[in-house]
Amino acid sequence: MNRRAFLTTSTAALAGSLLVPARSQALDLTQAPLLYAPEALEPHIDAMTMNIHFGKHHAAYIKNLGDALKAASIDKTDPVALVSDLKAVPEAQRMLVRNNGGGHVNHTWFWKWMTPAGSGPKGPEGKLGAAIQSTFTSIDDFKKVFSEAGTKRFGSGWAWLIVTKDGKLKVTSTPNQDNPLMAGIIEEENLGTPILGLDVWEHAYYLKYQNKRPDYIAAWWNVVNWAEVAKGYEAAKKA
Repeated sequence: MNRRAFLTTSTAALAGSLLVPARSQALDLTQAPLLYAPEALEPHIDAMTMNIHFGKHHAAYIKNLGDALKAASIDKTDPVALVSDLKAVPEAQRMLVRNNGGGHVNHTWFWKWMTPAGSGPKGPEGKLGAAIQSTFTSIDDFKKVFSEAGTKRFGSGWAWLIVTKDGKLKVTSTPNQDNPLMAGIIEEENLGTPILGLDVWEHAYYLKYQNKRPDYIAAWWNVVNWAEVAKGYEAAKKA
């Protein structure tokens, strides 16, 4: 089986949207198949990086999360609820669940937040576009703030656009596989619902961009799935 076939026949899609925690769901340790071929994001994100990132890194987070949950005797939860309430995880497995649960959740979002260039809106439109312009003055200013959050994140981590609990937009960043839902881990002022995130771990870009993280970030804007971001914004505002 070639890499593309492996990716497109991966295990079944995650049930429902990850944006809204549902604590009654059975444990979901599946990996949703990509909605596009690994090479579809080229030349901005190369196929080899996508194959490794999706097929190896994300898959490893899922396996390691499953092992940690088994050791903790946790068998009924959903990934978003799990990482949003890490104090409920036994201390012996908490860091493993934090890292690998975060990795699973963050990457599941990340694949949806990208789409082949030219297949959707070129930028934020409608209510999302208006909110971004109101908050950051302009779309270009927003991109600058977000790009700086990713560029200046020391080591590995993520840049995020979130909807805070009072319904406002904010750009923030987190280390490693943390995300802005992790109450008790992330500072109170940086908690919120992620509607866009950028992976700035080196495994996300090093094969093509080497140490030039700003070049990767600049190219990534070409494949942002603004329709999905707008959907997340509407859901977060209603929550």
